[in-house]
Amino acid sequence: MSSANHQAEFESLSLEAIADADQYPYWLEDADQPVPHPTLVRNETCDLCIIGGGYTGLWTAIIAKERDPARDVLLIDAQQVGAAASGRNGGFMDASLTHGVTNGKERFPKELKLLEELGIANLNAIEAAIKHYKIDCAFERNGVIEIGTTAHPQSYLDEMHDEYLQISSLGQKVTWLDQEQMRSEVNSPTYTGGLWVHDRAAIVDPARLAWGLKAAALSLGVRIYEDTKATSIENEGAGVLVTTPLGKIQARKVALATNAFKPLLKRLNNYIAPVYDYCMVTEPLTPEQLQSIGWLRRQGLSDIPNQFHYYRLTADNRILWGGYDAIYYFGGKVSTELESRPESWAKLSRHFFQTFPQLEGVKFSHMWGGAIDTCSRYCVFWGQAMKGRVGYALGYTGLGVASSRFGAQVMLDLIDGQKTQATETKFVRSKPLPFPPEPFKFIGIQATRWSLNHEDKTGKRNLWLKSLDRLGLGFDS
Repeated sequence: MSSANHQAEFESLSLEAIADADQYPYWLEDADQPVPHPTLVRNETCDLCIIGGGYTGLWTAIIAKERDPARDVLLIDAQQVGAAASGRNGGFMDASLTHGVTNGKERFPKELKLLEELGIANLNAIEAAIKHYKIDCAFERNGVIEIGTTAHPQSYLDEMHDEYLQISSLGQKVTWLDQEQMRSEVNSPTYTGGLWVHDRAAIVDPARLAWGLKAAALSLGVRIYEDTKATSIENEGAGVLVTTPLGKIQARKVALATNAFKPLLKRLNNYIAPVYDYCMVTEPLTPEQLQSIGWLRRQGLSDIPNQFHYYRLTADNRILWGGYDAIYYFGGKVSTELESRPESWAKLSRHFFQTFPQLEGVKFSHMWGGAIDTCSRYCVFWGQAMKGRVGYALGYTGLGVASSRFGAQVMLDLIDGQKTQATETKFVRSKPLPFPPEPFKFIGIQATRWSLNHEDKTGKRNLWLKSLDRLGLGFDS
């Protein structure tokens, strides 16, 4: 068969694999999904109003009640708890608070050791909470492997080895895998090496985690209203007035946990950009298919370029496969129609079978997308407004499954006026550089995506990326 015919057959098989997939998050097709709570239809008062029912909002509610059981906490969400990013992500729970050691070293070199310690402590606290509240979310703390492949420039492997040395110097358990060792862990003909970080990462069913946190919050006395969108917040007397379509909330303090959605504080519009990410899940693998790839230790996996894939096994031995494309729509548009992007799913399917050719014939059962709240420093940032009565934490850039708990904890410290080891850091006290207004925001993001793709192919950063580096905006996956 000619190479052209072989490529055409490969393309056809890749498309056939997604032909019957449901365009719906796999995690949300669960019989245990909780019944929605009612919409707010009257006026309420509370000590703390939390706007947003994702991980940040849920952890804020839980920690607030754990600290002070008498505090009246009310949480509202425009949809159902966990329906947005928190219920549809890949389920990777990484201890890093700074979107990886490399990004942390670049931006907060003097605080990196402390931030890594705080990140590990935060992950330990999450594991303890899952056990304490008996949350059934398929938590597996097996670590994560960053992978080099034949498609990556040698310079990327050199950078990954530098990261290995950095993580080792921090006293964390990490293993460098050569090509043979990597392929013995997970078998792909494309793998050339790997960096296995053992204790600082876990995988989880993200929707079940959100639902479990909701149940925990309710058990502590948190009041929850769903299908209740906050349309505005404003100072009122000694507190804050939150307006919703059918009722108003008078709160002493407010915690904003809206992430990728349009901020209620206009000043935040230029600090975040909603970027759409897409992923898919296979049908359950047979024992023979599982044997062909190994993966006995069930680590989370990701490759190392700027445009990277992330993948893991689910509890019923499907492979979740996502990433690579990160799409920003003009004006920061966020809508359900953007959760569908067939061209991204077709690309991901091709990449999947290039990585695992031995799985030819496997079908995908689900494919979906969702918005990530990215910022120019690629990790969470905080702030306050309205005389300190309103706090916010956002900008996680895709690694919020674990760091959202830390984000919630610090946000509470700030609005409660508590000084802690964390609140005194530059990491917490500083903000990312804002994005420019449209159309320059869109043009700049597109130029950056093109340049990152060019670097992935050549291993060289062009003038645009070097300029961003000098401004402190350089991206390193």
